[in-house]
Amino acid sequence: MSKSLTGPRARRYRHTKIVATLGPASATPDRIRALFEAGADVFRLNFSHGTHADHGARIAMIRTSEREMGRPIAIMADLQGPKLRVGAFADGAVDLMPGQSFRLDLSTTPGDATRVHLPHPEIFSALEPGAELLLDDGKVRLKVLSHGADWAETEILSGTRLSDRKGVNVPSVALPVSALTPKDRRDLTFALDRGVDWIALSFVQRSEDVGEALDLINGRAALLSKLEKPQAIDDLEAIIARSDGVMVARGDLGVEMPPEDVPCIQKRIVAAARRAGKPVIVATQMLESMISAPTPTRAEASDVATALFDGADAVMLSAETAAGAHPVAAVSMMERIARRIEADPLYRSLVDAQYTEPNQTASDAITAAARQVAETLNAAAIVTYTTTGSTTQRASRERPAVPILCLTASESVARRMVLSYGVHAIRAPDLRTLTDMVAMARSQALAYGFAVPGQHLVLTAGVPFGTPGSTNILRVVSVRDPEVPGSMDPTLAIPA
Repeated sequence: MSKSLTGPRARRYRHTKIVATLGPASATPDRIRALFEAGADVFRLNFSHGTHADHGARIAMIRTSEREMGRPIAIMADLQGPKLRVGAFADGAVDLMPGQSFRLDLSTTPGDATRVHLPHPEIFSALEPGAELLLDDGKVRLKVLSHGADWAETEILSGTRLSDRKGVNVPSVALPVSALTPKDRRDLTFALDRGVDWIALSFVQRSEDVGEALDLINGRAALLSKLEKPQAIDDLEAIIARSDGVMVARGDLGVEMPPEDVPCIQKRIVAAARRAGKPVIVATQMLESMISAPTPTRAEASDVATALFDGADAVMLSAETAAGAHPVAAVSMMERIARRIEADPLYRSLVDAQYTEPNQTASDAITAAARQVAETLNAAAIVTYTTTGSTTQRASRERPAVPILCLTASESVARRMVLSYGVHAIRAPDLRTLTDMVAMARSQALAYGFAVPGQHLVLTAGVPFGTPGSTNILRVVSVRDPEVPGSMDPTLAIPA
């Protein structure tokens, strides 16, 4: 990686991260760079759209921007997952009447106002009388009256028109469907071969879905589970435990459950992820009006603020940056909202009120103490040295009021840590001693403008260096001008 840049564009003045989706409106080198400079920390590639050639070119452009900017940038490959759809109609669309009967079956004959092809036998096998099916994002609602191995008779509850190949949601039924389709497996192999940092897994219903994906990823990227099915909420703790991070995918959640339930589910997911110390993204329709308008609605600004007040690690832009008319403005607006909310006294009060007690381990105790020491001393930053990212992730779980400088020799770890709350990841040499770490911490804190001479840094690391998961030392050092010679200043070392 090239020499690190300094100045405002080389650091963030907020803790919450921004995920921006690339698409036709944003997939050029100049636009990617502009999005990064506006505040994007993670770039999402949506494998529901585009070809491997498209995504490969975007990955190359991101890595070029990364070298030019001198900072790690994370890339997320979002797998499509199984897409359940009805077939085609003879006339392209049909008019429906609430109360009428409507049949779903495996016949490939073009549909009409009385029936349509549903090419998913697994749905028929899982249905029960009384179950609801939602078509076209819930615009058409059906109730199952009876069913067999290859058909279902339903009653139309609401909706007046249905056209070709609209999506199908089955909110009340756990479907015997793998979260990974053959297309997903091909996309996964492609993404891993090109070194993406995060894999987002769609259609997660149970923790076993996560295990299947982890086996295929085999440590080559971090796994983020998208929580968009009501069944996933029933297995929430187990899914979070097996995942490296989670996403509150409110689009499908809002289709499959009543809208009034989604805010409560969002808070529940964010709180559970925070307890587990796993990054959590809040996504979908955050600044939706900016797809066409240069500014968001006040309700959208409040929606982003709610995610921040809940303590989410990141907020995400989808169509706003992928296909919208104002992609850079959308990121800039998200940046402005995040900085304003984090500067409000109520923000820190709410984040602290949701504090989770550390686990009874030496590593967690040291990390919790680092947060307390940093606040007591009004330190400039907490500095972690990590091999696998676990030391830094523990610090992020504490939600400190000061930035977290993550020093790591691993390029992949630095990129993955970009998603975590408050973390500024820095590639560093393979440090061998605490003295080396102290010198590197001082120089990087000064170079990036996190500290000025006379301020304190709080350091955590695992000794001996290079031992994964062994956070066992805390040290306080003062920052001094590197041009001024002299012996090492007084420090406080607290070994576990």
